[in-house]
Amino acid sequence: MTLTINVLLENRRAAGADKALIAKAGLSLLVQDESDSVLFDTGPDGSFLQNAAQMGINLDNLTATVLSHGHYDHSGGVPWLPDNSRIVCHPGVQDVRYAAVNLLGRVKKIKRLSPEVDYSRHAMELTRTPVQISERFLWSGEIEVPAPKAYGIIENAQQSPDYVADEGVLIYKSDRGLIIITGCGHRGIINIVRHCQKITGIDKIHALIGGFHLRYASPLRLLQVQRFLKQIKPEKVMGCHCTGPWGQLWLSNTISPATGDRITLA
Repeated sequence: MTLTINVLLENRRAAGADKALIAKAGLSLLVQDESDSVLFDTGPDGSFLQNAAQMGINLDNLTATVLSHGHYDHSGGVPWLPDNSRIVCHPGVQDVRYAAVNLLGRVKKIKRLSPEVDYSRHAMELTRTPVQISERFLWSGEIEVPAPKAYGIIENAQQSPDYVADEGVLIYKSDRGLIIITGCGHRGIINIVRHCQKITGIDKIHALIGGFHLRYASPLRLLQVQRFLKQIKPEKVMGCHCTGPWGQLWLSNTISPATGDRITLA
C-alpha cells in the first residue's frame, strides 16, 4: 500500500515549488493512503489551507486531524478547520504555555507558545493513551521520557515546568515497517522511536519524517542520535522544521521536505 505525504506548510518553500505557496515557521502535512486521509498539524494559522488550495488538494472528508502538541506553530491553524472536525490529541494540547526564564529565583514569562483556540467547536478525542485512528494509522499517545527537559512553563496555579508531555506522533503501519511522523521531537527522537516500537510490537522502521528538534543540539546529543539511527537502520530519514541545518549536517543521507513537496512511500 502506498502512502503519500503532501507538505502543506514547512519553514521553507521547496525548490521549484509554486512561488504563491506560503512558507513560514511551522508544520502541516496531509498523510494519505488508498483508504484514509489524516491531517497532521495545522501550522500557525490558515496558511496550510491556502497552500492546499494552491496545490489542488481537497481537505474535505478527512479521517482525522492529529495535533502533535500544543505549540502555536503546530496547532495555531485549528480555527480554520470546519466545525466538528475530528481532532485526536493529548488533553495537554489545550494548556496555556509560555517560554520563560528564571531570574534570581523568579520565573519571568517571555512569549506565549500556545495559540488561542476554541477547541469546543470540534469533536475532540483527548487521550494520553494510543488511539487506533484507522486500520493502519495510529496515534502514539503520551511518550515515556526517563529525564524530560522543560521548554518553558504551563500557566496554572504553580506555573509548572512544561515538559511538552502532550507531544505525540502519528504512526503508519506499512508493509515495510513503521512510518513515524513527528511534529517537533521535543520528547527526543530516540524516545519517540522506542515508544512506537513498544506500543506496536514492530521493530522495523521504514521511515522517519518531521521535526527532530536538533537545531541547537549538542555534538554529544547529535552523536547519540546518529548512532541510534545507524542501529535501527530506517530506510528513509526526512528531517525538517526544527531539525535545522545543524541537525541535517549530522544526519547523513537525509531528505529535508519543504512546503509544496509530495513524498511517496511504497
